Amino acid sequence: MPSWSAFQSAAPELAAQVRALLDAHVHKTIATIRKDGSPRISGTEARVVDGELWIGSMWEARKALDLRRDPRYALHSGSIDPPDWAGDTKVAGVVEEITDPVRVREINGEIADLGPTHLFCLDVREASTVVANADGTAVVITSWTPDRGLRTLERA
Repeated sequence: MPSWSAFQSAAPELAAQVRALLDAHVHKTIATIRKDGSPRISGTEARVVDGELWIGSMWEARKALDLRRDPRYALHSGSIDPPDWAGDTKVAGVVEEITDPVRVREINGEIADLGPTHLFCLDVREASTVVANADGTAVVITSWTPDRGLRTLERA
């Protein structure tokens, strides 16, 4: 499972840009897969701790139940409208639920004091950013996967 730190080692400049775009907004959107196979979009928060990308969830929230059943996810950064738009980022892969109470408390901190929560470690099988080019006439899409490596595409 490619960790955040493995992604960061393989593509340090992109990882820094992805992290900056993720950290720019507290709220992100995560896509999970419902029992019937259709997509579900939920709000979430994410953070990098100890070289891993993490999300928490309220106990038995729909997104947590989705991830327990099918660990695939796509996480999208928050965004603002132009002209202040700095770009968007997406990270996708699969999650692993962490159930060790000590580790849950270490990562979730005060959230764990509210009662039972879910904690998921997100692997990074795909990461991408979309930003404006230097003169604002096109978007630059930079993506990374462990198999393909780093790719950049500019579209007008």
